[in-house]
Amino acid sequence: MARPIWTGTLSFGLLNVPIRLMSGERRNDIHFRMLDQRNNTPVRYERVNAETGDEVPWKDIVKAFEYQKGSYVVLEEDDIRNAASDAHETVEIDSFVDGSEISPAYFEKPYILLPAKKAEKGYVLLRETLKKTGKVGIARVVIRTKEYLAAVMPQDDALVLNLLRYKSEVVDTEEFELPGKATADYRITPREIEMATDLIESMSAKWKPEDYRDEFREKLRAAIEKRLKSKGVTATVEEDERTPENATTNVVDFMALLKKSIGSKTRTPAAKRAPPAKATSKKTATKKAAAKKTAAKKTSTRKAPAKRRAG
Repeated sequence: MARPIWTGTLSFGLLNVPIRLMSGERRNDIHFRMLDQRNNTPVRYERVNAETGDEVPWKDIVKAFEYQKGSYVVLEEDDIRNAASDAHETVEIDSFVDGSEISPAYFEKPYILLPAKKAEKGYVLLRETLKKTGKVGIARVVIRTKEYLAAVMPQDDALVLNLLRYKSEVVDTEEFELPGKATADYRITPREIEMATDLIESMSAKWKPEDYRDEFREKLRAAIEKRLKSKGVTATVEEDERTPENATTNVVDFMALLKKSIGSKTRTPAAKRAPPAKATSKKTATKKAAAKKTAAKKTSTRKAPAKRRAG
């Protein structure tokens, strides 16, 4: 099974459901290498200094913003990291909207949320409530170092997290000259609409994604196999199982939390949760203190003079 991108919590109201964030897409692209046709040697792309022509190692490369031609401001890694929310490894649902209100143009990339062990109750509670109400949870989530807007929605037995584009990233259709007049202005008759409707109904079928294949990829793969005769690669990855601390599980009184959330109309603030890094540093400090004690004991034992035996 694939490795989770991260494990954390799905938060709505005062409920925190432990989850694992899994990729919801599988890239099947065939990748090519560029070769020098004179001797079939791979062409290497190097990072070179534009002035000296010398190769630059990764450790010497920094990120910068070009605010005007030839002028840059260098950003530290902390600048980029701090721009994102503090709620790392948390899907924070801020509000719920009707699913039909979100245009398909806003959907960018799917992820699948899996419940951690003993967290099925909260997961199923949210999933079934979203199905019943037709609502979608609008959330913010940090993946790697970037914060995204996302929609949490039910799909069969799963909760799917779809990354959303921001309004500024979607091109408004009003920017284009589109045929927006009445059908009569385009000399479309009621009979033509009726015939087009009959045609669409006659060609209608149930959506079965398995009926559609990437034929281009299949033909390209066959051409590669024909030239190579036979060659294959297999790989296995281990799954990282980790349940976050202080997360809602099956044994929690959900009714009490739901009533409290409705009464206060607040959600658990991300800032009040102890970040994993701090917890780790605390454990490290404890270990260091214990190590110092042990070292001191050994030193005192070594320094103690041996007693002379009576001659």
